[in-house]
Amino acid sequence: MTRSEGGPDRAHRRPEGVGDLTVEALGSLSKALETVERARGQLYGFHQLTGTADLELDRAVGLLRRAGHDEWADRVEAEVLGRNVIPDHWTFQIVESYNSTYYEPFRDLERQARDVLAAGRDHLHEAEMKEARRTEGHPDHTSHPS
Repeated sequence: MTRSEGGPDRAHRRPEGVGDLTVEALGSLSKALETVERARGQLYGFHQLTGTADLELDRAVGLLRRAGHDEWADRVEAEVLGRNVIPDHWTFQIVESYNSTYYEPFRDLERQARDVLAAGRDHLHEAEMKEARRTEGHPDHTSHPS
């Protein structure tokens, strides 16, 4: 499709027979997955920040020992360094469980729904929203990338 034809490219046009409610439902499912993607990013942030703090404890232990506070260094090593963040889990195990128990099944289901209900086409709701807001002929309101 050329720009002069207007409208979204073929990959973002709803297939024949796909109704408004289906497009809206797939858009909602996609939005929910995008939110889960953000939550997953937060979980990776938690994982990395906790790991960084645990590594900094090595420095704290060394400084406590150099300052003559062996008892405190021993306590930090025994009570906090390398500790599980929740029972039986380090943060990498939480991330792995989240991925396999929730994220991957959700992502797979969303993809299957798009494949079955919309011939695998993604972002139909957004493409139609863009088209409804476009000013035809305006250079910054083109329907799709060239």
